[in-house]
Amino acid sequence: LLSGWRRTRENLPFKDRVADAYSDVLVTYTMTSSLYFVTFGLGASPFTNIEAVKVFCQNMCVSILLNYFYIFSFFGSCLVFAGQLEQNRYHSIFCCKIPSAEYLDRKPVWFQTVMSDGHQQTSHHETNPYQHHFIQHFLREHYNEWITNIYVKPFVVILYLIYASFSFMGCLQISDRANIINLLASDSPSVSYAMVQQKYFSNYSPVIGFYVYEPLEYWNRSVQEDLRRLCSGFTAVSWVEQYYQFLKVSNISANNKSDFISVLQSSFLKKPEFQHFRNDIIFSKAGDENNIIASRLYLVARTSRDKQKEVIEVLEKLRPLSLSKSIRFIVFNPSFVFMDHYGLSVTVPVLIAGFGVLLVLILTFFLVIHPLGNFWLILSVTSIELGVLGLMTLWNVDMDCISILCLIYTLNFAIDHCAPLLYTFVLATEHTRTQCIKSSLQEHGTAILQNVTSFLIGLVPLLFVPSNLTFTLFKCLLLTGGCTLLHCFVILPVFLTFFPPSKKHHKKKKRAKRKEREEIECIEIQENPDHVTTV
Repeated sequence: LLSGWRRTRENLPFKDRVADAYSDVLVTYTMTSSLYFVTFGLGASPFTNIEAVKVFCQNMCVSILLNYFYIFSFFGSCLVFAGQLEQNRYHSIFCCKIPSAEYLDRKPVWFQTVMSDGHQQTSHHETNPYQHHFIQHFLREHYNEWITNIYVKPFVVILYLIYASFSFMGCLQISDRANIINLLASDSPSVSYAMVQQKYFSNYSPVIGFYVYEPLEYWNRSVQEDLRRLCSGFTAVSWVEQYYQFLKVSNISANNKSDFISVLQSSFLKKPEFQHFRNDIIFSKAGDENNIIASRLYLVARTSRDKQKEVIEVLEKLRPLSLSKSIRFIVFNPSFVFMDHYGLSVTVPVLIAGFGVLLVLILTFFLVIHPLGNFWLILSVTSIELGVLGLMTLWNVDMDCISILCLIYTLNFAIDHCAPLLYTFVLATEHTRTQCIKSSLQEHGTAILQNVTSFLIGLVPLLFVPSNLTFTLFKCLLLTGGCTLLHCFVILPVFLTFFPPSKKHHKKKKRAKRKEREEIECIEIQENPDHVTTV
């Protein structure tokens, strides 16, 4: 919107300038806001089963709505106020009358710099002062000629092939290898503990609590076999196994309930080496009879180097058994909360991003003026999305909730910056593709560069937050801004000169119109002294 305001003519009344600015950008701004709302709405929908992503996307949807109405209300008022100041030659910061040129000439240079409005005090205003912006001048006079040079294009093609190769290689290496350390503050003592545990004791899974939450007939042979079968493949720290071994060594028979519980309380739990099992058994007394209403065991699985994947497999194996077996139990470890999340972290972002792209295509299919513009937008967004995803993996960015949010955001960010450039190119009426891409860069290049630059500068404070999650956010958003900038200023300006849409039909239309406008005047001169020369 600010770029649209700068493109308006300064000699117009401020009301006309505001109307021109809104009519220039409001349709595209409405579309991009709608796309943001739709894609973040997907993140807040039941398609996402990660609560952190849902909360963030819900807040983003509210923010997008508030921002959209803010543009209509407060920001529009600011434009009107700025237009009034400029039309009446008031200073835009100090809101005072700008002195005359003669008065400024008598003042120091710093005063002239601060108080000048950048225009001479004349009645004539340039129709398009935005053309003299230094970025606009650089793009028009230098960069456009350089990027469309025939000797530069082969190197851009090679650069894109390298970019696509690394992106594809990174996408092939995506896995659920996310590390719990990334969820901790970088200066937390837990990081040191986790790193030592992973370095020296990574061959063992976390200690899994096996909780039986119903009365069982532990003295029954079938129950004992069921417990052994469930604990098979684990190193068990179990009062049940220790008690069975104690009965065998002591040659004590406990085949009924009263004997089993009596020996357990009076003999087994009284011995010093078994006293730590007292907290693992919950007794209940009904009259003179004691019952075991709940108990717990501890299981440790031996794993290979890919520990996280095997722990997830253990979870997927034990949890269905807890529902189907006759013994009702729960398995739990605090790390299972993160294991559940990481077990879904690869499929969720791919599904959300893919469904988001599909929905965007459906929404924009009936709104585009030229189908080739939509086609190029699809290719550009897909290339940026896959590039960010692949380079994230190569940069050791794990697939956690932050990276999922950034992938959702990348979809919107790419559309927001590529769409104006592409549609201006497709609808341009210049004779050649090269001239069309030059005019597109000249019209939107400055706004895109300023927006991406301010976006990247805003990421700098994230480097100083002592959190691995925040550093992950910095990496992902840096890749998002970098890949978008690369496509808008390097890849698209070159590739659009190779492929359709062709501009030959524009040449034919212009020639036909020119022929229609041509009027042939036949002039006949009669040399007659008594009459005026007739035409």
